[in-house]
Amino acid sequence: MKKVFLLLSCCAFMAACNSNSTTNEGAVESSSADSSSAANMSAATRQSDADTSSMNIGTDRTAGTGVSPHAEGEKLIASSDCMGCHRIDTKLVGPAYQAVADKYENNEKDAEYLAGKIIKGGGGVWGQMAMTPHPNLSEDEAKKMAQYILSLKK
Repeated sequence: MKKVFLLLSCCAFMAACNSNSTTNEGAVESSSADSSSAANMSAATRQSDADTSSMNIGTDRTAGTGVSPHAEGEKLIASSDCMGCHRIDTKLVGPAYQAVADKYENNEKDAEYLAGKIIKGGGGVWGQMAMTPHPNLSEDEAKKMAQYILSLKK
């Protein structure tokens, strides 16, 4: 009987910890509780943050939270349809990212050129197959993607 109870308890615990919630009721209650607890924080408690933040002394609050220069481009590539035709080191329909990086210099001019190719599409550079245009991407997003690709140069 203890084993059955333990098994059911584990299942209930796992179900409660599921992050795939379909309702936002918990989020609303949680956010209101968070805001009221933040309002109740005393000035003395916040004083140490004010002392070190205003003078930029103490613990670096940005350490570990910063995004590397090319991480955002990598994230944008992963969230788009790029990997359907490209891989980092293997040619599929389109060239491998490392081959693109080897062909171009890692500079502002080539990053802007590749960003234009990402947005407008095009063909003839890597064979007969034309790259699909991505007009929904901003120039900044496409440039970050291109900079990530160019950073893969061997």
